[in-house]
Amino acid sequence: MQLFFKSRDAQAADLLELTQRRTRFVLRRLAWLVPHATVRMSDVNGPRGGIDKQCQVEPKTDVAGTVVVTSVTSDWRSALDKALARAARFVLRLVRRGGDSRRLGQRAIALD
Repeated sequence: MQLFFKSRDAQAADLLELTQRRTRFVLRRLAWLVPHATVRMSDVNGPRGGIDKQCQVEPKTDVAGTVVVTSVTSDWRSALDKALARAARFVLRLVRRGGDSRRLGQRAIALD
């Protein structure tokens, strides 16, 4: 799996290795479905503090297309973990359902 990490925040950039490890661990069972994933981390309020650490995970799949999941919490680690867990659940749900419903309609039309 190819992983891209993007962040302009200095504190989030320090979490590059942790982000790579956690992403590969959470998506390890879905590696055949998710060839590419992008993780973006940003601090919404800047240095003012508060619940403002945002993590956006974009797993790109052949079956379900691109899924975008965002999580906002007070620290980087929990934002990353919540976004990864939601992304993995969503991709699994789409695969079990047979892909995106819009794509299923297009496939049915193409088969006629």
